[in-house]
Amino acid sequence: MKILILYSTRDGQTKKIANFIAREFVEDAAVQSLYEVSESTLCEAEKILIGASIRYGHFDRRLYDFIEKHTALLNAKPCAFFGVNLTARKSGKDTPETNVYVRKFLQRISWKPYLCAVFAGALFYPRYSFFDRTMIRFIMKTTGGETDPSKEIEYTNWENVKKFAEQLKR
Repeated sequence: MKILILYSTRDGQTKKIANFIAREFVEDAAVQSLYEVSESTLCEAEKILIGASIRYGHFDRRLYDFIEKHTALLNAKPCAFFGVNLTARKSGKDTPETNVYVRKFLQRISWKPYLCAVFAGALFYPRYSFFDRTMIRFIMKTTGGETDPSKEIEYTNWENVKKFAEQLKR
């Protein structure tokens, strides 16, 4: 396989973005959960892309564990990263340099991806538990976002995802 696309997702949007990127590749691309990938699959990949989502201001702890365990391998191959969060729905908070979550993440880890991106995620109020729906509505209210609990909104800019995929092909 030419590129292995790994994802860590809470509600499925990061997986959807990973699959979209895979379809943009003419070459061989495989999409797999970050938490189910085997050591041999990692070693066989020519390129590795990791995508992960934010919930309540944090990436999943297992993402950090994975990177810590595989830092040497990741730094030895062409690797890229994309973060997915609702903050990125706002202009000026949608790049690795301007998105506080991705910026802090990249500072905290010893893996150095050659290419990074940030994409806005999706808001799926009807699918959330009562607690998550309440908390996310509160966060969205304080940040000027959608608060109608009956709505599902996809903020992902697919054109930006396509441009990122094009960069990965180089």
